[in-house]
Amino acid sequence: MRKQFVVALAIVLMISVVPAVFAQGGAEKGDKVYTLKLSTQLNETTPMVQGFKELAQNVKEKSNGRLVIEIYPSAQLGSDEDVIEQALQGVNVAVLTDGGRMGNYVNDIAIIGMAYFANNYDEVLKVTQSETFAQWEKELSEENGIRVLSFNWYDGGRHFFTNKIVNTPSDLKGLRIRTPGAPAWAESVAALGGTPVAMPWGETYSAVQSKAVDGCEVQLTSALGSRIYEVLKYMIRTEHFQLINGLIVGEKWFATLPSDLQTLLLDETKAAGEANARYVESMIAEIEKQLVGYGVTVIEPDVASFVKASDAAYAKLNFSDLRKQIYTQIGK
Repeated sequence: MRKQFVVALAIVLMISVVPAVFAQGGAEKGDKVYTLKLSTQLNETTPMVQGFKELAQNVKEKSNGRLVIEIYPSAQLGSDEDVIEQALQGVNVAVLTDGGRMGNYVNDIAIIGMAYFANNYDEVLKVTQSETFAQWEKELSEENGIRVLSFNWYDGGRHFFTNKIVNTPSDLKGLRIRTPGAPAWAESVAALGGTPVAMPWGETYSAVQSKAVDGCEVQLTSALGSRIYEVLKYMIRTEHFQLINGLIVGEKWFATLPSDLQTLLLDETKAAGEANARYVESMIAEIEKQLVGYGVTVIEPDVASFVKASDAAYAKLNFSDLRKQIYTQIGK
């Protein structure tokens, strides 16, 4: 009788202890699966989306299936602004974003999206590894509830696509140019001579057809994936923006992850970002050849005149001194 009592007591203790173990970190041992939905406006076929798929695979394998990343290209979850708002509310979403949009939360970070701020990936990568950028990340986190997973994703330089030959900023005068809806982007395009028109990238093709816009500025990966070459025949090789991107989530959701998954997600996102950036760099020349094959004519403009014109945007947004400060930090 005593033996039966001891066995029964042991069972009761096991039942009471197990939930407590789960509650105090059972997820660390594989008891719960966390899902993160990654949103981007980019097309399924773009190199960066392929990088997201590799990231998802690596995270799933290294977490033993405890952290699953689902990829939603072509704005399936909504506009970037909408998804960012969801992230701030604690929804399990990540979004590919840029300095221009993050400038809505921490003003100075927008400078990395300004025209001719950097000449290539390595230059802008140095900025994202600087003390100044670390302070911006801290402000995003502590004051705005935004966790930067990594800010080293790269999609190449951006160029103007038009149906008019453009050699200098004056040639862009009067042309309505689609660009993302952030001051850094809009003021830069205006300084370079165009009239900025903010709209989702997915609407650009039809907007050109309906003459709502006269052109756009875009990186070659998206120019190819969106087939924008079917409605815009000139690529103006300005390379005015170096498109550095970041993956962000809300701090509310990030805080729900066990610490080991937090570390894994941060490490893997940074590693995947740089690896994919190097891949994109290696693809640019081939993508341009494909665009030419589809009938695009590449125009070599007076780039120096565009660089000079871009200064007006820095002055208007009070970024001139900040640019000098950052250049000093990175030795440019």
